[in-house]
Amino acid sequence: MRILIATPVFYPMINGVAMFSYNLATGLARRGNEVLVITPSQTGKRHTKMLNGVKICYLDSTRVGVYPDQIHDVPKKKQFFYKNSLRASVFPAKQIKKIFDDFRPEVVHVQGSDPIGVATIKWARKNRVPVVTTEHNQPEVLTESLMMPGVLRKPTNKALAKYFVRRQKKSDYVTMPTKLSIDKLIGSKDLGVPVVAVSNGVDLSSFTPGEAADELYVKYNIPRKVPIILYIGRLDPEKNVGVVLAAFADFLDKHKLDRLSKTLFLVAGDGVDKNHLISETKRLGIDDSVKFLGRIMPPDLYEIYKMGDVFVTASEIETQGIVLIEAAASGLPLIAVDAGAVAEVCRDGVNGYLLKPGDMQAISAAMADILTDDSKRSKMVEASIKIAGEHSLEKTLDKFLEIYKKVCYNS
Repeated sequence: MRILIATPVFYPMINGVAMFSYNLATGLARRGNEVLVITPSQTGKRHTKMLNGVKICYLDSTRVGVYPDQIHDVPKKKQFFYKNSLRASVFPAKQIKKIFDDFRPEVVHVQGSDPIGVATIKWARKNRVPVVTTEHNQPEVLTESLMMPGVLRKPTNKALAKYFVRRQKKSDYVTMPTKLSIDKLIGSKDLGVPVVAVSNGVDLSSFTPGEAADELYVKYNIPRKVPIILYIGRLDPEKNVGVVLAAFADFLDKHKLDRLSKTLFLVAGDGVDKNHLISETKRLGIDDSVKFLGRIMPPDLYEIYKMGDVFVTASEIETQGIVLIEAAASGLPLIAVDAGAVAEVCRDGVNGYLLKPGDMQAISAAMADILTDDSKRSKMVEASIKIAGEHSLEKTLDKFLEIYKKVCYNS
């Protein structure tokens, strides 16, 4: 099939939508499909390149300014405007029309409500090309990341929810990563089109349990044979990494006289909150027990997961959480909070603990429970690997190809 994917962000940017779009596009190409991706240029100028069998059309773009691009290191001092910020294509319709005329897609898959997504749906409708949309965001994800004042957040969330739902009605088929995210955004509303949950999926051939390579311990100066708590992801305020740091400080204080006193907390990622978090470790007196590794890319990323004994996040905004699936596939028990849609990956008492948001003491206790009970941890490891198998990228590709064929047949 000739498949056009429109996305507001794409690899090498590091966030859920970018990685999902990359995995989807390259996976579809591996299966013999002709795949073209439309996304904003990160240089500002339009250009085209091939990447792992996928043709990528980068469109003219302008800086958004208020959020870093997730490619360059975030400046040490927090800024209102970032030199290396996210880019958006503001008026892409003319470029997209030419792409449609040249590529003649059989199906379009739109990943966002940005101008590229809106214009792509418009041209698909004009050319009678079926449209599949995947809604990755919940309104609060956007308002939290922009640190919108509380008084404005509720009406903005309500307006965004209406806009997201209205956009979906222009599609032939709608997917979201989890049933919980569908229930939260759409509920009982009848969109007039099918709405189903399709996992983001991860490549289970890359994320596997086992021992990390010796050279990775040397490269990142990490001691062997000490308990390791792991967080991988963006270091932005809405991810609540500070809550995990506070829980880890409490954990260390309660175990300062036993073997768990040597536990390390590895933090892999970058973001606007990084320098604040580094300062927070010093304030809490745990800076010798926390290592900030920076942004880690494959293949090192696969090995970093293997170093961990448990994966912890306090984020309340996940529509699924690709890192949780990656951690589970790597054989890690999970500690997360019961918010967003993480309950479909982190199952309380099965492969980890699902706790009340913001409950630092409960997170601390969960860390201790998993790290002190080898039998319980082994059972959680097995359960994590089994649950991750439900989110295989290959299964995700199967489902989307089935959806594409269905909308093409009905068009």
